[in-house]
Amino acid sequence: MPDFGLMIFPTDYSVEPVVLAREAESFGFESLFFPEHTHIPANRLSPWPGGAELPRHYWHAHDPFVALAAVASATTSLKLGTGIALVTERDPILMAKQVASLDHLSKGRVLLGVGAGWNAEEMGNHGVSFPDRWKVLRERVLAMREIWRKEEAEFQGKFVNFERIWSYPKPIQPGGPPVLLGASSKYVFRRIAEYGDGWFPLYQDARRISAGIAIDYAEGVTKTKEAWAQAGRAGDPDFTIFGVAPEPEVVEHLIDIGFNRIIFGLPSEDVDTVLPIVEKLAAFAHSY
Repeated sequence: MPDFGLMIFPTDYSVEPVVLAREAESFGFESLFFPEHTHIPANRLSPWPGGAELPRHYWHAHDPFVALAAVASATTSLKLGTGIALVTERDPILMAKQVASLDHLSKGRVLLGVGAGWNAEEMGNHGVSFPDRWKVLRERVLAMREIWRKEEAEFQGKFVNFERIWSYPKPIQPGGPPVLLGASSKYVFRRIAEYGDGWFPLYQDARRISAGIAIDYAEGVTKTKEAWAQAGRAGDPDFTIFGVAPEPEVVEHLIDIGFNRIIFGLPSEDVDTVLPIVEKLAAFAHSY
């Protein structure tokens, strides 16, 4: 049976992350994921993939690593996920330190969902051009893995360059936490095989289907496994999907095709709105 988790944009006006995390853990959820946007440019040129009107929680969300550190201190078994962290907007040496510190302090509970992002102006404000976003992400993830795995790490690439460095603590999880790639293009499968540990797509609801965003999840699972085997990777890739509708036919299909972690989305609302939803989702998850 799969693991079940929750995802929310933790904002300055919604349920506090620690309150939600304690409830999630008490109801038996495996994980809690927080997304990331450092800011939203006010010019709003890049279209939001989810529709016309961008929800305000995109520019009100807490920094995910700060929020997850608070969650780590208030829980004991709940896994701490980024869903997703925008690697294109973070310095890789600093991010490697943040991730390693969180994994160390939480005793090995981090799940690192990563992505390149969709907002060209947002990443541009961080000095990354939209066409280069996946090339930048690749080098930054590879550089972080070097830092996590080696006593003296160095990296030379087009976008990331540093001579030998010392950086501690190292993650509790050997080699660093699982890196889950949040993308659905035809290129994602070979990217997972090269520098990731699993696939982390967004579930397509009716709104996204009507917008022309269609994903064949069964085909994606198969292609990930094929690329994994061709790359000579040991073990099995992780298959996590977020934003899933709590409907039996949906969840059963995702389980049947190979997803091992199902993540339900929560609204960025107050505690009185969110906690009853958590309880209902827990009852649904416990039926599996």
